[in-house]
Amino acid sequence: MIRPNLRNLAPLTAVALLSLAGSGTTAAMAQTKAALTQPTPDVQILDNNISLAQVLKAQEGWCTALLQISADYAKGGITKAKATATKVVDQAYGYQYGPVAFKPTLASGAQTFRTDREGALAYFVGNNPKFPQDKGFAIKPWRSCRIVNQVIQLNGASATTMGNVIFTDATGKVTSVDKTWTFVKENYGSVRIVLHHSSLNYGG
Repeated sequence: MIRPNLRNLAPLTAVALLSLAGSGTTAAMAQTKAALTQPTPDVQILDNNISLAQVLKAQEGWCTALLQISADYAKGGITKAKATATKVVDQAYGYQYGPVAFKPTLASGAQTFRTDREGALAYFVGNNPKFPQDKGFAIKPWRSCRIVNQVIQLNGASATTMGNVIFTDATGKVTSVDKTWTFVKENYGSVRIVLHHSSLNYGG
């Protein structure tokens, strides 16, 4: 019985394989080169988690917007203030998706809860006969707005905060309100308020 020389077989097999693959090597290299030179793809990030920094920025933005409405009222009257407040409500709140759980500080009776855009706008600037109790919280002569958080809960695409918002007016009078907000982060990154509950400190 004649046994094959395995030491000689291995090199022959390698040579044969290289010979068979040789015809496709050029094409494979061309495909690899093309793949490496393709432009950077567009990336869609589906991780929609809201961050602490985004929540704090949204809160600061709310304060800044309130002070801007007040300043615009002082400079240009109700027309200018209402135009600014309209932009603020549309950008800061989620009324375009449906009702918002908005309970402002100075509201009572059937108009305690402002689930629609018109009710929110009336609270901020007043001058709406449908809401005769509203004097326009945002058109008061506010000079500063400061937020003191007691609790911040981050839960995926939403966050809830609870604490105080402290306002100072032109005379130096300080008003502190208890505030709870819930924010949601949209797919394209914007943060909006879907719950806003305010009340004055209990004095009993």
